[in-house]
Amino acid sequence: MDFDIKNVDLAPGGRHRIEWAEQEMAVLRGIRETFGSERPFAGVRVGATMHVTTETANLMVALQAGGADVVLSASNPLSTQDDVAAALVSYYEIPVYAIKGEDTPTYHKHINAVLDHKPHIIMDDGADLVSTLHKSRREVMGNVIGGTEETTTGIVRLRAMAADGALEFPMMAVNDAMTKHLFDNRYGTGQSTMDGIIRATNFLIAGRTVVVGGYGWCSRGIAMRAKGLGANVIVTEIDPLKALEAVMDGFRVMPMMKAAVEGDIFVTATGDISVVDRHHIEVMKDGAVVANSGHFDVEINKVALRELSVDEPKRVRPFVEQFTLKTGKKINLLGEGRLINLAAAEGHPAAVMDMSFAGQAMAAKYLLDNKGKLENRVYTVPAEVDQQIASIKLASMGIQIDTLTEQQVKYLNSWEEGT
Repeated sequence: MDFDIKNVDLAPGGRHRIEWAEQEMAVLRGIRETFGSERPFAGVRVGATMHVTTETANLMVALQAGGADVVLSASNPLSTQDDVAAALVSYYEIPVYAIKGEDTPTYHKHINAVLDHKPHIIMDDGADLVSTLHKSRREVMGNVIGGTEETTTGIVRLRAMAADGALEFPMMAVNDAMTKHLFDNRYGTGQSTMDGIIRATNFLIAGRTVVVGGYGWCSRGIAMRAKGLGANVIVTEIDPLKALEAVMDGFRVMPMMKAAVEGDIFVTATGDISVVDRHHIEVMKDGAVVANSGHFDVEINKVALRELSVDEPKRVRPFVEQFTLKTGKKINLLGEGRLINLAAAEGHPAAVMDMSFAGQAMAAKYLLDNKGKLENRVYTVPAEVDQQIASIKLASMGIQIDTLTEQQVKYLNSWEEGT
């Protein structure tokens, strides 16, 4: 079995952590048991480019239980948990190509290793796997039934491909499933982002001004958790409806240029480039901290930050690079501008990834069940799958809900009754 990981000797610790996460993933555990008895993926090759974490490991194991031949690479150079990669190789015999801190050429080499496997189903996290396949590995295209995408950034790229007529197989927008963006993006990103910032800096959040770029589901969670930690939160937005919602939720809203003067900590999670740009950096306070929780490291203009600096940054803590500007001010960049919740912390808690990865598993089965019937476009996860995942999650939490009576069903389906 071919693989490329940091150190296979890390496997025992990784296995313990995978098993620990599995205890919090009741929905995926149930799906794994069903897959194990039905074997829906027998003979199917699955190629995944995702964050190599304990939660992802449990998804790979569930697919493997269903008969899939699985290969995994990292979807971000800093998001790999090396002990987890080692455990997947050693104990589960799943080829993994991922090393925390890998350089860009290695990252792309690992993506190509997944494509060398000639996957039938693709699981992507940011659309780099799909993009590489379409641009430079077209000889693999004939094997692909379809794929799933986990991130907002990836969905934006895929919809652009579909609009251009460039997408050559169906993709499932797992990111847009209600059980994903309402919970993973908001509660998972919110908690794990603040966890990453605190681990990187050891700062007290209470009393500081935290500027959150955007007010989508991820940014909502970040703003919520920062506020809960006692921060004075400012939200920046370009969408008037989202800006209004942020105001109604109790946050100050203003342009980034104005917020740049006030902020102590800046966090971006928009999926767009240069949310924190040169002119923002120039007016920031001495000692300001900038971090990103969007998928790619483009939301903070790192080129401008370097150009504004007098010399190379100083690494003052494991995930903190301190830039000294020509004005004498110091700006602290966290996690190289990459996903701070995975660069400096462990990513989302297993309990919330349970729903997201249940969606991934069910979406992959949906693609298989509908092979040859779907168009080359981006599909939303069927509502009944969302409902099923939510119901299983509630049951695992010991929570019961009401059901409609026959009279209520009849009323909701009639138009004659009224006041």
